[in-house]
Amino acid sequence: MSNQTRVLLVDDHALCRSGLTELLQHRGGMDVVGATGDPKLVVSLLREHQPDLMMLDLRLSDTDGLSLLRQIRADGLETPVVILTMSDNEDDLAAALRAGVRGYLLKDMEPEEVIDSISRAARGEMVVASSMTLKLVQILQSGPKGSVMGSLVASLTEREREVLDHVARGQSNKEIAKKLDISHNTVKLHVRHILDKLNLRSRVEAAVFAFEYGASPEGVQAAGDAAALRNKPAHGH
Repeated sequence: MSNQTRVLLVDDHALCRSGLTELLQHRGGMDVVGATGDPKLVVSLLREHQPDLMMLDLRLSDTDGLSLLRQIRADGLETPVVILTMSDNEDDLAAALRAGVRGYLLKDMEPEEVIDSISRAARGEMVVASSMTLKLVQILQSGPKGSVMGSLVASLTEREREVLDHVARGQSNKEIAKKLDISHNTVKLHVRHILDKLNLRSRVEAAVFAFEYGASPEGVQAAGDAAALRNKPAHGH
């Protein structure tokens, strides 16, 4: 009960649910608090068990995983979600990232890699199957990059850069509010401004953006300062 990671499994294949339960509980030392293939039960299971993490398949019999995720968020539940799927499709990965998932794992991964990824996700890290890394980079490179990126960082206020650093560490709005001694609503506002200014679509993209600057306030700050200096002589686009 104490420090065990508590996981809810949502997959419409019974064999997959039982295999994952076995893997996570007996080899991963985690506590699988619930497992279902019925999307209609998910909200009540989340409320009842309050897991640290939910593992969600993209393809469910009555709906798709991301539609279910949107419904869960609309119900005010912020449980971190890791997708576990057969799909190595770049569009599915991009859609999942836009939906704000904490991870995207594949069902053909090695068992130990799955356990390690779930443990890291429970600690607040973003996890993506190693075979999907190149696709992740391609998705992110389709957004604003390079010198444009530095200019975008320069547009952030000091507080926004600080919040961005905490987002990069996978911390929730509540955790950031506590760390920075500001209100939960203020953090939400800062995150919204950060996404707008950086032309990003989700916290996950913001996290990867920040990692390019070393995921530290100093790195983000230095990038912003350097861009501001570069842009001083000529203000053109």
